[in-house]
Amino acid sequence: MVAATSHQTMIVAASRALAGVGVCFVGVGPPNLACALAKRTVAPGLSLIYESGVVGADPARLPLSIGDPTLVTGAAAVMGMTDLFGNYLQRGLVEVAFLAGAQIDRHGNLNTTVIGDYGRPAVRLPGSGGACEIALNARRVFVMMTQSKRAFVDPVDFVTSPGHPARGGGGGPEVVVTQLGLYGFPGGEMTLTHLQPGVTVDEVKAATGWNVAVAPDVAELETPNAAELEALAALDPEGMYAR
Repeated sequence: MVAATSHQTMIVAASRALAGVGVCFVGVGPPNLACALAKRTVAPGLSLIYESGVVGADPARLPLSIGDPTLVTGAAAVMGMTDLFGNYLQRGLVEVAFLAGAQIDRHGNLNTTVIGDYGRPAVRLPGSGGACEIALNARRVFVMMTQSKRAFVDPVDFVTSPGHPARGGGGGPEVVVTQLGLYGFPGGEMTLTHLQPGVTVDEVKAATGWNVAVAPDVAELETPNAAELEALAALDPEGMYAR
């Protein structure tokens, strides 16, 4: 069997974290692929919600954006964003939200607004969209990002979606999945709990902009099995997200 790539392992690990989840608020890209895989493996009853106003989506293919018409394929409902956020998200009906960002810090604050000073940024990013409200109102928040010192910084240049309070407790992401490993937030600080196969703690530290906390019993992520890789190949035949 061909060995899984680090991004395949990342997507599979994210999909496994959705085991038993019923409702997930998700965007496009790798998180969407992880959700599509979860529907075919560990969470067959998973209902997907998209910011554009689609509830219970079962897209015929991977969407290119949250406005892609394929999102309404077999959907339970399509509505305005005001109704979606008010009647689903703010009522606490979203079990898990999948977020990402250009930057994340040790407390799980996410930045999708600017790189550099807000008044004179080096890069102006797309902004919050609904990410801030999603981070605050979903029962649980998962994050999937490619890890590097440019992305894992302390502090972020701008807090778009709030993470855990500095002293821990209340709100913030529960899980962060990267191409290097998986993290939790005991006490409100990002802590390495699992390594990708073949990755070392030193490699993780070299790709993190702070002295990242490491659990005393770091485990190794289980490699994707043949069925998961086959499902990934069917969902993403061109390897757009799972190279």
